Amino acid sequence: MDNKKRCSWCLSSELYIDYHDNFWGVPVFDDKLIFEFLSLEGAQAGLNWLTVLKRRAQYSQAFNDFNIKKVAEFNDQNIAEIIQNFDVIKNQLKIKSVINNAKILRYKFSKEGSFSQFIWKYVNFKPVNNSFVSLNQIPSYDDISLRMSKELKKLGFTFVGPTICYAFMQAIGLVNDHLVDCYRYNEIRSLIF
Repeated sequence: MDNKKRCSWCLSSELYIDYHDNFWGVPVFDDKLIFEFLSLEGAQAGLNWLTVLKRRAQYSQAFNDFNIKKVAEFNDQNIAEIIQNFDVIKNQLKIKSVINNAKILRYKFSKEGSFSQFIWKYVNFKPVNNSFVSLNQIPSYDDISLRMSKELKKLGFTFVGPTICYAFMQAIGLVNDHLVDCYRYNEIRSLIF
């Protein structure tokens, strides 16, 4: 490993380091990738992120590369095949949640624009650049994730509690929660427009 200063949460695994260095906090605007991260954060509920991250490729295969239209058509047979054939979290409620959320996305956002536009409105289309110096300063949720959770639930989404929504916001770059002494802090900040 190089000598770059990183957020300490990622140092236990090369997979974590790769995720931290290349994905976490980078602004995402592609609906499919946003759907993927929402799905993975929902799968992570009650578990640690590394458990899901190790299975990211399997999730992508199981859910047709997170193609929203295709996943929205999944049925009970697809659920059984996912459980039988893929190394994903075998929780039926979490698997059904991905399908449910795809159905809502297909229906609502085919009529009302992109999911990206909907999600980014919560930060007025500009990422929040936090300035945390220690991990214990990073919240598990905030006012924005509470509002997002409430509105997503009202639309019928599942596995979108405020803590999941905040982790989702971190993953897709709505917030930059890299610690200020992490080398990615300023790199991510430079991406903030």
